[in-house]
Amino acid sequence: MTDSPALEGRVAIVTGGARGIGSAISEMLTAEGASVIVADSGVDIAGNDPDPSVAKAFASGLGERAAAYTEDMGVSAAAVQAVEMAVDTFGGIDIVVNNAAILRDAFVFKGSPDDWDAVIRNNLSGPFYLVAAATAVMREQARAGRGGGDAYTWGRLINLVSTAGFIGNYGQAPYAAAKGGLISLMRIAALDMARTGVTSNAVAPFARTRVTEIIQPANDEQEIYKERALKVDPQHVARMTAWLCTDGAQDVTGQIFGVRGRETMLFSQARPVVTAIADGDTWTMDTLTDTVNTHFRDHFADMRTDLEVFNTDPAL
Repeated sequence: MTDSPALEGRVAIVTGGARGIGSAISEMLTAEGASVIVADSGVDIAGNDPDPSVAKAFASGLGERAAAYTEDMGVSAAAVQAVEMAVDTFGGIDIVVNNAAILRDAFVFKGSPDDWDAVIRNNLSGPFYLVAAATAVMREQARAGRGGGDAYTWGRLINLVSTAGFIGNYGQAPYAAAKGGLISLMRIAALDMARTGVTSNAVAPFARTRVTEIIQPANDEQEIYKERALKVDPQHVARMTAWLCTDGAQDVTGQIFGVRGRETMLFSQARPVVTAIADGDTWTMDTLTDTVNTHFRDHFADMRTDLEVFNTDPAL
């Protein structure tokens, strides 16, 4: 006798789910018994030239428990429609994986407002639209007793983020700002959905993707980073993402994980590391200077980029 798949009966939406890390996640969720809406418009890495055939062909290859959704998820109506498709096609919505991302890099002094708007719309607004639409249904499912237990234990929200969002990297203001926003969205959703039993977490992937493939190294260090990144199979990220959807992760929420090959990380989140209180009614400029130099400076975050922080050999 074999155990039932860990996610049997669950229904997922995976954005950007037909390529790269998204395709690995879609495959992993399906293998573990979930039904999956593969939400992927087929755009290129800059968000241009949509191709619906990408998602349709991929979903067809996954079998009868997968269906393609090819509308632009950066439009709120599309997010609502994707959730409706999940409910109509497979009977509910339990798992949301916000993975889709586009990239339009430039130094801040050269950045285009149009590029900023496009990246934020796709990488941050789209995930919010989907979370908002899906959680409304999840709350109703919780009241209806979906899953058959005493409480609704199937609800999962997972945002694929990036260390660029909290460590930083040159020339990635729109991308990093959106990924940092996804961490905040994850935290708020974890708080807002706690009473419903829906968990919300973030995963920072280190793996072979379209993003790593198009890196144009500016120096030897970046060349080495790219070579290492291209060796890392996205299946490791997919497995962690799927685990967060299982019963074993029911009490895991509001956290940021990193996956780099066989190495799994839990990232710290911003909290005060040192405090100082002014003598008298307020600070003066001189006392602030002295306090920063004597109390705070030793605790400053360094100015290394995420490429420099993680420029070591991955555990393959």
